[in-house]
Amino acid sequence: MTAANKGPNQGRLFLEQRGAYGTALLEVLRRVESQFRGYNPAALPITMTIAGGAALYLLTDERVSMDIDATFSRRVLFDRDIEVAYRDPDGRAALLYLDRNYNDTLGLMHEDAHRDALKMEIAGIDDAILAIRVLTPLDLAVSKLARFSDQDREDILLLARRKLIDAASLRARAEDALKAYVGNIAPVRNTIEIACRLIESFNPGKKSPGKV
Repeated sequence: MTAANKGPNQGRLFLEQRGAYGTALLEVLRRVESQFRGYNPAALPITMTIAGGAALYLLTDERVSMDIDATFSRRVLFDRDIEVAYRDPDGRAALLYLDRNYNDTLGLMHEDAHRDALKMEIAGIDDAILAIRVLTPLDLAVSKLARFSDQDREDILLLARRKLIDAASLRARAEDALKAYVGNIAPVRNTIEIACRLIESFNPGKKSPGKV
């Protein structure tokens, strides 16, 4: 794994110390864990790999998301929706929920993204039951290239400002991910170019070997 594909040094995370959103996220994870406590021990632990805005939050402690995008190492069935109400910093009612319809095969994702995902040790979660992983900053950025909404651009720029990704590494990882991509790749190649140029605006000393 390249240096640009590693995340920040996290250590043990105490989400309840991160305010109302962190506490709500911890409660969602606890409810997911509780669903697995009755499983056959031979099937445990189940790995939960977090993507999207929740992954960005865990990596940077910035930007919150109303939903949690995640995949699991086994096919799992939840007997109820998993959602937690909380108050945002402005005191407004908010809801955080696990998106049970999330499917990471519908976008651009490197085939090694799950293997390379970062281990997260979260206080209050038994990793013998639920093993938490988070996409690396690089794979998180790659996952945002196919849609490339305004929010996706902002997320990629946040990772660049934190120096968690660079243009050269993003280009290489994204081009490699395209090999398994089904669909019209021309628009995605264009967004790779745009994203790399945006990143270079924050890290001008490290240019990607792309178009000139």
